[in-house]
Amino acid sequence: MKVYGSDAIRNVAILGHTGAGKTTIVEAALNIVGVTSRLGNVGDGNTVSDYDPEEIKKSISISASMIPVEWRGGKINFIDTPGFFDYNGEVHQALSVADLALIVVNAKGGVEVGTEKAWDYATEAGLPKMIFVNNMDDENVDFDALINSLTEKFGKSVAPLQAPIKEGGKFVGYVNAIKKEGRKYGTKGVEDCAVPADLNDQIDHYHHMIEESVAETNDDLMEKFFMEEPFTKDEIYTGLMAGIADASVTPVIIGSAIHSMGVGVLMDSIADFCPAANAKSVAAKDAKSDAEVKIECKEDGPFAAYVFKTVADSFGRLSLFRVVSGTLKKETPLYNSSKDAGEKIAQLFVLRGKEQIPVNELKAGDIGAIAKLASTGTTDTLCTKDASFIIEPTKFPQPLYGMGIAPKNKGDEDKISQAIAKFLDEDKTLKFQVNPETRQSVIFGLGDGHLDTLVSKMKTRNKIEVELTPLVVPYREMIKGKSDVQGRHKKQSGGSGQFGDVKMKFEPSGDLTEPYVFEQQIFGGSVPRNYWPAVEKGVRESCEAGPLAGYPVVGLKAILYDGSYHAVDSNELSFSLAAKIAFKDGFMKAKPVILEPWVKAEITVPDEYTGDIMGDVSKRGGRVLGMTKIGAKQQISAQVPHSKMTTYSIDLRSITQGRGEFTMEFEAYEEAPAEEAAKVIEARKKEKEQ
Repeated sequence: MKVYGSDAIRNVAILGHTGAGKTTIVEAALNIVGVTSRLGNVGDGNTVSDYDPEEIKKSISISASMIPVEWRGGKINFIDTPGFFDYNGEVHQALSVADLALIVVNAKGGVEVGTEKAWDYATEAGLPKMIFVNNMDDENVDFDALINSLTEKFGKSVAPLQAPIKEGGKFVGYVNAIKKEGRKYGTKGVEDCAVPADLNDQIDHYHHMIEESVAETNDDLMEKFFMEEPFTKDEIYTGLMAGIADASVTPVIIGSAIHSMGVGVLMDSIADFCPAANAKSVAAKDAKSDAEVKIECKEDGPFAAYVFKTVADSFGRLSLFRVVSGTLKKETPLYNSSKDAGEKIAQLFVLRGKEQIPVNELKAGDIGAIAKLASTGTTDTLCTKDASFIIEPTKFPQPLYGMGIAPKNKGDEDKISQAIAKFLDEDKTLKFQVNPETRQSVIFGLGDGHLDTLVSKMKTRNKIEVELTPLVVPYREMIKGKSDVQGRHKKQSGGSGQFGDVKMKFEPSGDLTEPYVFEQQIFGGSVPRNYWPAVEKGVRESCEAGPLAGYPVVGLKAILYDGSYHAVDSNELSFSLAAKIAFKDGFMKAKPVILEPWVKAEITVPDEYTGDIMGDVSKRGGRVLGMTKIGAKQQISAQVPHSKMTTYSIDLRSITQGRGEFTMEFEAYEEAPAEEAAKVIEARKKEKEQ
C-alpha cells in the first residue's frame, strides 16, 4: 500500500444502529476499488471487517475493525464499529482517532436509538458528521418523511444532498440537489438522466435546506439567504466544506450498500467535502513540564502517536495507533511517555480486517499497527525521548454490570486470571476484581451480551470453560440495642485444662466505618491485663462473620468489665474463646439487624422517560434526591439499595429503549427492611447447608 500524506487521508468512523448496514458499506467500498472480487455478506460470515469467530457466529460486529480504501489518489481509513450497545467501548476507541463520524441510517427503520446514540457520541467527541441513508432499495421507504424525522431530531444542520429516483417503485438513481441534475445507476456505473418532473418541488425544498445550512457558515452567505438571492455552486461547495468541518452542516447521502449503489458517491463526498487528517489537532501535556499543549497534525513535526486499541490473541498483541504528528519509520526509536519505557518496532503494518499489510513508514494522520510492543497498552502515547508528550486518554463507559466468574474445572483458576488479563488489555470496558469480603471473583462489563461474549471467547481462544453467577452483595451486621452477658470457656481433659471467664457489655459504637471499638473497664484484677489482648482478638475475629448471617459486623462497641481466671488453666486461647461465646450471645440479645449497601446513582434520560425512571427508583426501594436539566435530557440523582441495582444496566436499557445512561458509586450502609433481612438470612442459611 502506498504511503499517503496527511492532506490525502480521511479517517472515518462508521456508526449507527445495529443492522443499519455499516459493515456492508465497507464491503461495497472494498469491492468497488477491486480489493475483493465479490461482496462479502454478514449473514454468510465472509466479510473482511467481521473476521473474529464470535462475530461470524453471531452475525454482528463486536470489535472495531480497520478498513483502508485507496480512492482518487488518497486513502479513506474506514473504522467499522459495532451497533450493539454492549460494545460501545469500541465506538469510543474509533471516535478518538477519527476525523469524521459517518452515521448510517436504515431507510426503512428511520431514526432509531442507535442513530441517536451515534449522533450524541460524535457530538461529544466534537467530530464532523455525515449521514448515509442505506437500504434505499426497500419499496416502503418514504424518504421525505425520513428527512423530516432527521431534521426534527437533529436540527437544521441536516442537509440532504440527494433525492431518490424511483421507477416502478424501485430505487434506480438520485437527483443531485445542489446541481439539480439526475443520475441513474447502470451496468457501467452512474449515468446522466433527466430529473423526473414529480421531484422538482422536492429538489427545490432540499436545495433550500442546503442553502439554509451553509448560510450559517458565512456572514455574506447569511445576508444573501435573507435577501433570497440564489447561491452559486462554488458558494455552496465552500459553505459545505466549512460547515462540515465545524459540525454545523450534516450532509445526507443515499444508497443501497448491498447493491453497491451510492457507495462510490459516498466516497467522492468524503474526499471532496470532509476534513483531511491534517485538520485535526490533539490535546496533550508536555511529559517534562506538564504544560498543556496542542499537537498539530504535521508530517514534519515531532513524532507522536496515540494507541487507541489493542488486539490480543494467541499469537501476541497488536497495538493500533494514529500518527498524531511527524512520520513513523521502522527505524524510529520509540518512547512510551505514558509508561516511561522504551519500545522497539519489529514490523510496521496497516490493517485491513485481519490482514496485516507491511509498510515502511506512516505519515501524520495515518493509522497503523505494531506487533509485540512490550509495555504499551490502550490509551498510551508513543513519541521520542527528546520530544515527549502524553495525549489525553479516551474516556470509556463505566462497566457497571457485574457477575461472579468461576472455572467449571478445578485447577483452572490461574488460567482464568491470565486469560482475563489479556482481555482487560484489549477491552477497557471490562473490569475484574476479587471481592475481599465475599471472596467472589467478579467481572464487570457493559451488559449481559458483553460478558457472554467474554465467556465464549475464553472457551474458543483460551480453552477455558467458565460460568457466570449472580453478584454477591456485601451486606453487614450491626446491633441497635444493648446487652450485658457472660462468656465462659472451660475444658478439662487431664493435665492442665482451659479456663476463661469474661463479663462484657455490647452496644452500638455509632461509627459504621469501623467493625468495633474495644474498651476494658476492669477493676481489681478479675481478668489479668495480659489476657485483655486475647479478649479483643476474640471480638475482632467474631466481627469477621457475624452471628446473624455470617456477614462482617460494623458499628459495635465491646466493653470488658469483669470476669475470672484460673492460676493454672487460664491462657490467651481460653480468654479468646470466652470472648467469642460472649460475643455471640451478646450480639443476638442486642437487637441485631442486617445492613445493606446503598449506592448513589446518576441516571440520565430523555425528558419523556423521567416519570418512568422515578417510579422505577421507588419500586426498588430507593429515593430520588433531585433532577438537573441537561439539554433535552434530565439527570436524576437517586439513592438505591445496591441489591436492587446489580442488573440495572439491562433494566435501564429496557425502560428507555437504550436511550438512558447511568453511573453509580457506593454511598453508605443502611438498615435493611425486615422482609429483606429475612430473605438475606435465609439465603445465607441455604448457602451454608450446601
